[in-house]
Amino acid sequence: MEYIVSARKYRPLTFDAVVGQAALTTTLKNAVKSGKLAHAYLFCGPRGVGKTTCARIFAKAINCQNPTEDGEACNACESCQSFNEQRSLNIFELDAASNNSVEHIKTLMEQTRIPPQLGRYKVFIIDEVHMLSTAAFNAFLKTLEEPPAHVIFILATTEKHKILPTILSRCQIYDFERMTIRNTVDHLMHVAEQEGITYEKEALDVIAEKADGGMRDALSIFDQAASFCQGNITYEKVIEDLNVLDSKNYFQIINLSLENKVSDIMVLLNKVINKGFDGGLLIQGLAKHVRNVLMAKDEQTLPLLEVSDQQRHDYQEQAKKCPTPFLYQALKLMNQCDINYRQSSNKRLLVELTLIEIAQITQPDDADASAGRRPRRLKSLFKQLMQQSQRTTAAPQVAAAETKASPSQTNMPSQAPKTSHDSQTNPANPAPAVKLGGLGFSWNNLSSQNKKINMQIIPGTIAVPKDQDHETDATFSQTDLEFQWMSMCNRMPQKLSGIATRMKNMNPVITDFPNVEVIVDNDLIKKEMEDIHKSITKTLQIYLHNTKITLSIRIAERQERIKVLTRREQFELLSKKNPAVEKLRQAFDLELA
Repeated sequence: MEYIVSARKYRPLTFDAVVGQAALTTTLKNAVKSGKLAHAYLFCGPRGVGKTTCARIFAKAINCQNPTEDGEACNACESCQSFNEQRSLNIFELDAASNNSVEHIKTLMEQTRIPPQLGRYKVFIIDEVHMLSTAAFNAFLKTLEEPPAHVIFILATTEKHKILPTILSRCQIYDFERMTIRNTVDHLMHVAEQEGITYEKEALDVIAEKADGGMRDALSIFDQAASFCQGNITYEKVIEDLNVLDSKNYFQIINLSLENKVSDIMVLLNKVINKGFDGGLLIQGLAKHVRNVLMAKDEQTLPLLEVSDQQRHDYQEQAKKCPTPFLYQALKLMNQCDINYRQSSNKRLLVELTLIEIAQITQPDDADASAGRRPRRLKSLFKQLMQQSQRTTAAPQVAAAETKASPSQTNMPSQAPKTSHDSQTNPANPAPAVKLGGLGFSWNNLSSQNKKINMQIIPGTIAVPKDQDHETDATFSQTDLEFQWMSMCNRMPQKLSGIATRMKNMNPVITDFPNVEVIVDNDLIKKEMEDIHKSITKTLQIYLHNTKITLSIRIAERQERIKVLTRREQFELLSKKNPAVEKLRQAFDLELA
């Protein structure tokens, strides 16, 4: 006896035998009963959910000479018999994947002119209709809009978005749903009973999840598992045959993470990898598992779980143990790992670090450091530094406050002197808080120090720090001058950004210490600098610690002016100094942009 695969052997022959599409089959049966048939139908949905099967059942019911009261075909009349024996002349099936040219469509259109020899309608079933070319669609468009009265088109596709809108507007559209886990398992149980195959419910759950909503895929996997298990389908054998990672591993990883058992998780990961599973697959499966646990925490989101009844119960039990913040953080870490997995050069290390971080989410901050745990004692270290800084800075500040008391305060009401002990215990005068931002140097520190000095270049005025009022005559070098000159240009306000940019290209020179000279190109620049001459001079005196500095500004002589070279002139000058540059240009046939 010839062997027939289950997907063909148990293909539905009536609307009632179709699994998981009750709404669509009811609509089609009612259309057959009432005789209100459209001229074009479009069946769309994922693979293996019954689109072509429903199209054949519908075409058979349309031409049935004695349909039942429910709208089913009688399977007894000549039309039904000819269809069952695959000799019907009224039902045509066309595979658009291999017949997608304009010529094939024109041949099909010619056949529509011939009326049916037996029955009322000629039914044309076009499978994978999205594979038709644009020209073929256009050739098919007019006939589809106004076909002969005896013609009905049934189009089937898995990719509805590829069909032209003008085609969609001329069809009644039926969207087929993916098979649920429960419907798939029930149908597999029926097939197993018909074939005399023993099974475990958990094994059929694994097959249904692997099929991902396709009944044809589920039946194909079922045949594969039945051959491997020799008529006794068990959970362990199905896991081994399909090379599927057991979901119990995910439950175990989450339970170990809640207990912060990093070492056990690493041992479990090693077992999974030794079985041939990829670390990225483990992360993806664990992320899906955590998502399901999160959905199981609320009764409203519980129907979103596409799992078996037993697994739904297991998810609910684990959801009671897992805090919601833990699940959110775990999903975030696994999503980041999934993004970086392909680019990582050490993929296993990336997976291990992700699992370690997940296992530390519920770890207390003050937990002692141990093997495999994140060092969380860093905060306490900074707290000790802050306390030491407060103790060392409190005494000098109190002493400075006492020395600032002036004799004029004797006329004021008497007040007991404050000791360092009072300053620490009195809540009105707490010790100044030391922030971590004050440790070391940063751009914010430097900018705050400049604000304290109040050094702003404002034409004609300048704020002088009190500690710079007295005369100083410190020695400075040309390097010190150039450094302070550039620093001054960087501190100039926004309204003086133009002259500040020009000053950066100037080179102040010490002519006769401590006299400084600056050479400018023209009178306009000289006039702009003379407007802020006092501010520039005072700034140099303060930062170079020499109050005798003078600044002179003069216009450059003709022989002192430097010519600004173009890019080509710069390249020619460079080529003269280094002939190898010209040889390189000739070797690569380069041109100056």
